[in-house]
Amino acid sequence: MNASPDHLVQMVNDIAGFFDAEPDHDAAIAGIENHLRKFWDPRMRRKLIAHLQGGVAEIAPSARAAIARL
Repeated sequence: MNASPDHLVQMVNDIAGFFDAEPDHDAAIAGIENHLRKFWDPRMRRKLIAHLQGGVAEIAPSARAAIARL
């Protein structure tokens, strides 16, 4: 997949929105992390991480926490 960094941010925020309904915050973060490991190509994860290191602010806090675990 050749998604733009902004598209990857939108997708990870959508995933976070789904898992944020989980009452257990740690379980939500683990769910996001698991989804990214299981369903995202490593190149997508690397591109998203590089984009975040550039100072992107529009990412959901739970998504940011999950990405930090990758």
